[in-house]
Amino acid sequence: MRRNALLVLVAALLPVLAPAGAVAQPRWTTDATYHNNAATPGADPHVLFDAASGYYYAYSTEGADPGHHFGIYRSPDLATWEHVPGGALKAGQDGDWAHDWFWAPEVYHNPDTGLYFLFYAGRMNRNVAEHFRYPDFEEASKVGVAVSRSPAGPFRDIVEAPLDYHPYDPAYHDVNLIMDATQKKPPATLEEGQTAPLGTYIPFIDPNVFFDADGRIYLYYSRNAYRNWVWDAELGKYIEESNIYAVELTGDWWRDPAGRTMPAIAPAYRDANLAPDDPAGTRKDGFVPILNYGADPQDWENAHVDDYANSGGRKKDRRWAEGSTTLRTVDAQGKPLYYLTYSANNFENEFYGVGYATSRSPLGPWRKSAANPVLSQDPAQSLYSTGHGSVIASPDGTQLHYVHHGRPSTTSPRALYTSAMAIGPDLTMHASTSDEPLPGGVGPLAISTADHLLRTKPGLPASTTAHVRSAPGAEFDLTNPLNRVRATLRPANAGTVTVEGNRVTVTMTGRGQATLTVVYQRHLAAGGYRDVANTRPHLSVPVAVTIPVISR
Repeated sequence: MRRNALLVLVAALLPVLAPAGAVAQPRWTTDATYHNNAATPGADPHVLFDAASGYYYAYSTEGADPGHHFGIYRSPDLATWEHVPGGALKAGQDGDWAHDWFWAPEVYHNPDTGLYFLFYAGRMNRNVAEHFRYPDFEEASKVGVAVSRSPAGPFRDIVEAPLDYHPYDPAYHDVNLIMDATQKKPPATLEEGQTAPLGTYIPFIDPNVFFDADGRIYLYYSRNAYRNWVWDAELGKYIEESNIYAVELTGDWWRDPAGRTMPAIAPAYRDANLAPDDPAGTRKDGFVPILNYGADPQDWENAHVDDYANSGGRKKDRRWAEGSTTLRTVDAQGKPLYYLTYSANNFENEFYGVGYATSRSPLGPWRKSAANPVLSQDPAQSLYSTGHGSVIASPDGTQLHYVHHGRPSTTSPRALYTSAMAIGPDLTMHASTSDEPLPGGVGPLAISTADHLLRTKPGLPASTTAHVRSAPGAEFDLTNPLNRVRATLRPANAGTVTVEGNRVTVTMTGRGQATLTVVYQRHLAAGGYRDVANTRPHLSVPVAVTIPVISR
């Protein structure tokens, strides 16, 4: 892979060509299935495929151990997740420029340097006025960057500060300055709102880094809804909106083999919004608007525009466009076509979901799909709060998946879900809690035991461990209830056998020889387990291993 795992998406959309006259041989695969069981706590997940280990790594807002920020999970198949102890950042050591709202981590691997870069959002409570002009700026969110030589971390901040980026909106009337102390009710008219002073610094979250085929690097992010009251002429009132913006980054940080260079915005954006009369030392950086409601309105994004009245003044009228992921494809004419997925509304709302937009350029103009939302709640499947994920290819590059958060009920915490995704040219997502085939290239599966022979004595337990691996070499966590091994002893009256996780224990009743067979199984959505086989046309071989047991 070049640049990062997202570039695998380009290959995933192109046909694999065989030499002229070659006869394609059927490949081994597996009949194993998975289902989304909502057992892995997680929110705002970003997934990276680590070719060296064969594991998928998921980085999550939630799921870290106490004393850490950002949960890390790994999986051979985008479903059987295993928690990595700790978290991406150690609290009190890294991320200290922020004090809370540690959200939306994303990790990118440079195979040339071996480094992994973690981008994450956090909210400041110190030196707020230096970044946002006002010390009481409520949502003082920025983005930090940390680095590691392992996808499992630990990640260390490159510098003890957020990105040196100060996006500034000079055309915005900062109506918060003329609102009451509750900061929830904006001016009643556009004319009143336009009496507010011009200009505000932009807080931002949900970083997403996109590496284009020409070598240019872009940071997409979500402008916090806070301090972004937008007049809606159709509704006749102000709505506080979260929009998606972008800025180009330089490449020095990506090429630095030591990982000590902090990402920086391209020179064209630095002070792009500086006014001639600004005092020396003032920073007012530029940005490119990517998605906002006014430029491309869609009704499904209006779930919260009456929240102020509906809540009796406890909530603000808002819209959200957050959690973006950008990818590049090539159309039938060989021209680049860019896709951007995003989430709208609040995750607790029934209309929360995922939409997408397309463009011929990474900086737009972008146009939302009329098919939006392409992922949303499905009460018939007990599937709610589907959104804010990332796009990843299957190990063999033939399929796409969207790994996102969701909930099995409207009161449950968020968990990791994997949905099949396709582009052709419309982008579609298939949300499911039923049994689904494992991503292409996970199989065939291999099973082994730590011992090729067990020697024991009558009545004395003897143990071995079972190990199941994917085709790329990642080992399944057999303590995850989505999978297990079962074991049998032949002859059956030779003794007893028990299984706990990957540990298989045999106790022989007397002297003699027996055969221990260990079989891999997957859990079914309807309940129960099923034996797994590796398959090819007209052939099926159980994923099983047999070893002799000798009792003397």
